[in-house]
Amino acid sequence: MADLQPAGGPDGAAQSPEEVACCATAGGVGDTQSLEQSSLRCGTRLVGTPDASCSKDAGSRLTCVAVQPCSGSAIPSISPGAPVFMFSGQGSQKPGMGGDLLAVKEVGEVFACASDVLGYDVADLVLNAEPEKLNDTRNAQPALCVLSVAVARALMARGAEPAAVLGFSLGQVSALAVSGMLSDEATFAFVKVRSELMAEAAAAHPGAMSALLKADEESVAALCERCAEGEVLVPANFNCPGQIVVAGAPAAVACAEAAWAEAGKRSSRLATSGAFHSPLLADAAAGLAAYLEDVEFSEPRIPLICNVTAAPLSATEARDHLVRHLTSPVRFQQSVEALAGAGADTFVEVGFGGVLANLVKRIDKTATRACVQDRASFDGFLAASSATDSE
Repeated sequence: MADLQPAGGPDGAAQSPEEVACCATAGGVGDTQSLEQSSLRCGTRLVGTPDASCSKDAGSRLTCVAVQPCSGSAIPSISPGAPVFMFSGQGSQKPGMGGDLLAVKEVGEVFACASDVLGYDVADLVLNAEPEKLNDTRNAQPALCVLSVAVARALMARGAEPAAVLGFSLGQVSALAVSGMLSDEATFAFVKVRSELMAEAAAAHPGAMSALLKADEESVAALCERCAEGEVLVPANFNCPGQIVVAGAPAAVACAEAAWAEAGKRSSRLATSGAFHSPLLADAAAGLAAYLEDVEFSEPRIPLICNVTAAPLSATEARDHLVRHLTSPVRFQQSVEALAGAGADTFVEVGFGGVLANLVKRIDKTATRACVQDRASFDGFLAASSATDSE
């Protein structure tokens, strides 16, 4: 199927986001091969779900990369053409993003709500902050979360109702609001705490992340085992076929990159502020667990596919999974595969950057994809959706 709108940049390209690995960077990195050699059943589709979330102290060696069954129920059947909303991860931010959407009623209302909760003018941050300020985890996460929720609310107000929602790392926080599990106010309070805890943990336990190309689960697990050398080194993001991100102590990541190069394969170091989705974020996970004790979750009105399990998230699981989320790998590829197995054929990134829409093409080349990130793509998506509905 043709794209509804361009997905933002060259096919497969990304700009070294902190929580979303690049699909292609300078030097031609972008080769892919089949990621899954083994799989397990999640709902009605076989998807691989390697788990590197074994409990270890942040400074100890993590050697367990086990397979954990999906929890939660199967994804409900999704009708052809019904959109899955995907929410951008940290690293997709850019000064001025979404600026021409602020005049849209629902977008302006969500930004105003977020400004009240966060205690500063979020629109001013997005429009006027220098890149260094916006890229700070404490600012990048709230800014992207607010924009994603705002654009989703505006689309939904015009009849574009998602059949399911899926975020990438930070994007899962945006999905909490759009799914109905948290109010907008509670979501923005949550992302403020989460961003602060992650920034503090990353400063206390420095780490790095690198995207490995031509990667498969078994070889990456072996690489992490061989190169950890007493440090943390784990798979952090399962992005698309042939692309797995590892995270850990800087020396261990450098060792993994060197070993990968010796095997004739390429890697791409990400411009990260920490080793996200690794045990080096254990302090942040502990702080988040304490915060979430007082947060009440509702059952989702729209199915939310969890990064931790690649399965729908329930209210009873939310606290545990959101805490584990910080130290567990993001199973984006497995989530898209599970959604496709339930019938999803239209994936719409709501936020900025187009990284996720490009990853989807590498996972399911038959899927229709779009990135709604400015007024032109907003209007274009609604026009295309209306035309499809009238056929």
